Amino acid sequence: MITFEGLSENFRFLVLEVSGQLRATHEFMRTPTRELFDRITGRDDYIDNLKTIIENKCFSRIHTDNSLDRREIHRIRAIHTIAVNLERIADFCVNILGQMAHLSDPGRLRADEYDPIFAEIEASLNRIIPALEKEDLPGALAICRSEYELDRLYEAVFHRTLAEMSDGRSVHDRITTIFIFRYLERIGDSLLNVGEALIFSVLGEKIKIKQFEALQKTLSTSGFGDSLSDIDFRSIWGTRSGCRIGRVERVRNARSSTGDAEGGGGPGGLGSIYKQGNKKKIIRERDNIARWSTLFPNLVPEIFGYHEDDDSAALLVEFLQGCTLDEIVLTGDGEILQNAMFVLLQTLHAIWERTAAPGPVPTDYMRQMRSRMESVLQVHPGLRRDGVSLCGAGALSTEQLMDRCEAIEKTLPAPFTVFIHGDFNVNNLVYDHTRQAVRFIDLHRSRDCDYVQDISVFLVSNYRLPVFEPALRGRIRWVMREFLLFALGVADARGDATFQARLALALARSLYTSTRFELNHHFAKDMYLRSHYLMERIVAHRGPWESFRLPVEVLDCGRNAIMREEAPCALAS
Repeated sequence: MITFEGLSENFRFLVLEVSGQLRATHEFMRTPTRELFDRITGRDDYIDNLKTIIENKCFSRIHTDNSLDRREIHRIRAIHTIAVNLERIADFCVNILGQMAHLSDPGRLRADEYDPIFAEIEASLNRIIPALEKEDLPGALAICRSEYELDRLYEAVFHRTLAEMSDGRSVHDRITTIFIFRYLERIGDSLLNVGEALIFSVLGEKIKIKQFEALQKTLSTSGFGDSLSDIDFRSIWGTRSGCRIGRVERVRNARSSTGDAEGGGGPGGLGSIYKQGNKKKIIRERDNIARWSTLFPNLVPEIFGYHEDDDSAALLVEFLQGCTLDEIVLTGDGEILQNAMFVLLQTLHAIWERTAAPGPVPTDYMRQMRSRMESVLQVHPGLRRDGVSLCGAGALSTEQLMDRCEAIEKTLPAPFTVFIHGDFNVNNLVYDHTRQAVRFIDLHRSRDCDYVQDISVFLVSNYRLPVFEPALRGRIRWVMREFLLFALGVADARGDATFQARLALALARSLYTSTRFELNHHFAKDMYLRSHYLMERIVAHRGPWESFRLPVEVLDCGRNAIMREEAPCALAS
């Protein structure tokens, strides 16, 4: 247990005081007295002060003691979270007393309904200190699961009381009864927070009980039979899709005696990636990984485990060795970057050749842009242009530009489809220099589609890398130029005559929608202006679309260099 200027003692006293408040409240519901009321309300200030003392000591120790290791910091943070929620439980007890004053007859409260609730809450409070001291995951989980039981008990009282209201009698008392039991149910919410804080103190990661249970079941289906205390779970990505992604390692096998990592990528080896979130997205990712694996073995991670509940699902997949391509672009040796790009283009060429299917197929770049406009304006309210008209000349508004471009897009179907990644950002490509291989991750958007979709996303994901040093921007421009030359070569070899017009539409979409992830307003406005420039070029074009030429200067990768080498490159020919 942590000892720091009485922190341990203060915490124990807080747990004991809140337990005492709970027992006193239980007694008050049986037999309300003025003496008991005064005792409960009087101790509330002491509990508030105890919480404040613990809070101050937790922050003080974290900020002043440089000797703390990662595990001790997690323990202190957990203590703070638990203290806040214990104080909240004590407040709910006082709130119950306030509601009791509105009952015309306290005897209307049924002991057979509230006794099991108080017993469940007290049992959970009694588990807190042992679970914290012994790093007891089962104890923490039991506290979390008490919230389920309290919800169930409250629901039974709620429905019973609601049904009795139909007779029209004692409606005031019955509504008050629901309010009282609602406070007891809210104590369950605080206990859930306490249990999840205890899980955090053990695992070192904030993970909700449903996510933890999904992790347990997913590891079980993967063949992991050990205790979860034998694993190390670390969040490694914060995603925009709402999924929880983390790396799972077996602690006792994570290092050899020499300090080097052991094992392979399986569930019992060096590590795996755990992903939990929206059921439809996870199912799509599972199915897409299976399809990719059938078409191109070793291109995507192997699936080790899968589990689904009513509204969520979880995957346990292979942890891929290597670096994401954005890391290579920004920090890798020049020769390694050239190798990575060569391998990437070889891989794409093979995928597009094997999965190509004849069209024509409609595209929806403007629809995608329109659907994300609200999110863009939420971050940058000014990135929307009003229409202007002056003496017969003017400029179209953002919406008018999209309308015109959407009408044009309907006349420009893709001549064929390929199986695309669907979210072809540089951070979703992993390069393993040792194996000379590029592999794909985050595949829930994979589908048969116009290859221009992946091309535009890749180019803009490079363009919007938030670095502005001339040398690094030069590397980024080189990557975009090489990729665009390759894409132009593929389009020429396949006779895709409207490729450049569709790419202009797709780039306009990617540039504009990417601004919602960029808080640097100057940089976001730059992408917004480039997006509008592309749409204006599309709207202003006269003549066959086969003659349209992409204004490559919009990507700042050198028009002259592109145009000199527009003939198909060797790889695409």
